[in-house]
Amino acid sequence: MRVLTAEQMREADAAAVQRIGEVALMRAAGEAIAESLRAIAPKARRVVAFAGPGNNGGDAFAALAELGGPSQRIVYAMPARDPSVGRRDAQRRASAAGVITRPFPLTTEEAAAALEGADIALDALLGTGAHATLSTVFESAVTALNETTAHVLAIDIPTGIDATTGDANPHAVRAKTTVALGAAKIGVLLDPARSDCGDIYVGDIDIAEDIEAIGGPRYAVLDPIEFAALFPARGDASDKRSAGAPLVIAGSPQFPGAAVLCARGAARAGAGYVTVACPEGAAAALRAHLVEQVVVTYDERDVAGSIELLSDLVKRSTSVAIGPGLGLSDSMGEIVRGFLAVLERPFVADASALFHLGKHLDILRGKACVVTPHEGEFARLSGEGTIAPGRRVERLRSFVERTGITTLLKGNTTLIDDGTTMHLNVSGTSALATAGTGDVLTGIIATLLSQGLAPVDAARAGAFWHGLAGRCASRERPVGVIAGDVCEALGAALPVPATQGKSRLRRLI
Repeated sequence: MRVLTAEQMREADAAAVQRIGEVALMRAAGEAIAESLRAIAPKARRVVAFAGPGNNGGDAFAALAELGGPSQRIVYAMPARDPSVGRRDAQRRASAAGVITRPFPLTTEEAAAALEGADIALDALLGTGAHATLSTVFESAVTALNETTAHVLAIDIPTGIDATTGDANPHAVRAKTTVALGAAKIGVLLDPARSDCGDIYVGDIDIAEDIEAIGGPRYAVLDPIEFAALFPARGDASDKRSAGAPLVIAGSPQFPGAAVLCARGAARAGAGYVTVACPEGAAAALRAHLVEQVVVTYDERDVAGSIELLSDLVKRSTSVAIGPGLGLSDSMGEIVRGFLAVLERPFVADASALFHLGKHLDILRGKACVVTPHEGEFARLSGEGTIAPGRRVERLRSFVERTGITTLLKGNTTLIDDGTTMHLNVSGTSALATAGTGDVLTGIIATLLSQGLAPVDAARAGAFWHGLAGRCASRERPVGVIAGDVCEALGAALPVPATQGKSRLRRLI
C-alpha cells in the first residue's frame, strides 16, 4: 500500500479534484470516517468534533452528515474565511442531517466543557499540510482532547504532527484511532509521531489512480491483505526440501542459543528441512535443543575446509541465514567472507556476519541478499556513525543507493529498502524488545527466501509476520515474552483478512 509525504498527498489531492471534483472527494472522505465511527461506537449517543478552518474541518462536517442516527452530533467549528466548495457542501448536508454547529472554544475550559459526555471526539483541526507548531487556541483544544475520556479519532493525521517527518509537538493530539484519507502519510508511521496515532486505518476516497501516478520517492506499507497475497502457499505435492530448505550458519560455544532460535524461527515459519552448521564446540548444546533440525559441524580453525564444507551443504539448500551468534575471530571472518563471495543462493546476513562484512560490503554487491542490522550495527556497517534523531529514512536510503544492498533497518518502525521502494513495517511491538527476537526474524526471512520470495519481499513479509507474532505472544503472556514465545506464536499470528462487503477502510495492523 502506497505511503505519501505531505507534498505528494497535495499533488494527489489536486489531481483528484481535477478528475472527480472537490465535493465528491469530501463526500468519500465523510463515508470513510463515518464507517470508522460506526465500528468504534455503534451506539454512541454524543459525537463531538473540533473543526479547523480548512478542508480537514470540512471532513468532520462530511462525516457527521453521513453518520446519521439518533446520536447528538456537534461540530465546534472555526470560521472559514473562504470555505472551499467541498466544505460548503459538507456544511449544508450536515445542517440538513441535524448536525449542530457551535462556535469554536477559545480556552481549555471551554473545550473541556464541549467534550463533556462525548463518546467520540473528532480531531479535525489541522490537516496534512500543517506542521508540528500550534497556536494557543489549537493548544487549548488539543489539551482538552488529550484529557477527555471519549474515544479520540484523528481525521487524516493527529494535530501537532508533521505528516512528512514524524516530528511531534509536545502538545500533539494523542489519538486512539487515526483514519488517513487516501493514503497513510509517512510521518504517521515514524517515531516519535507513531505513538500518538493509535490504531491506523486508511480510508479509500476514490483517488487510487491519482496516488499511483505520483512521482518522487516511493514509500509503502504492508497490511494483512497484501501480506496474505505475498505469503508463499505450500503446494499439495510439496516434499520437505521443496517446502523450503534453509541452511542456518550460526552459533558458537559462547552463543549457541542464537542458532537455536534462528533454526526454530525458520522451522516455525514453514521450512520443510532446516540444516544448522556450527563450530564443533557449539554442537552439543544445539543438538540438545534441536530435535527436528540437522546439525552439522565445521572446524573454525580450518578456514579453507570450512568454506568447502559449507559450499557443499548449500548445494542441498535453497537459502542461507548467516550470522546469529557466530564468533568474532579473524578466522570466522575469513570463513564468512570467503563463503559469501562464492555463494549463489539467496541469503540473509545478520548479527556477527555484519561485523565481519563491515569493510567488505563489495562482496554483497549483485547478490540476492538482505542485511538486517539494528541501529548500532548499521552505524558500523554504513561507516557513518550513529543515526541522528529523525534521519533514519535519509540514512537508510543513502546507504542502499551507495551499496545496492537490500537492507532491513530494525526499529519501532522497521524500514526495508531495496533502492526502489522504502517499506515501513508498523506491526512491531515492545514485546519484541527481548534478547533473541532478531535471531527469530533472521530464520523467518531465510525460510521465505527458501520458498521463492525476492529479498525485499522476504524482508518486508518477515518483519510484518514477526511483529504480529510478538503481538500474539504478548496477548498470551502480557509480561515476560521471550524469543521462543515469538517462534511458537508464528502460526497463530498469521493474519486472516476479513471477508466483508464493500468497505472504505483498511486497517494497517
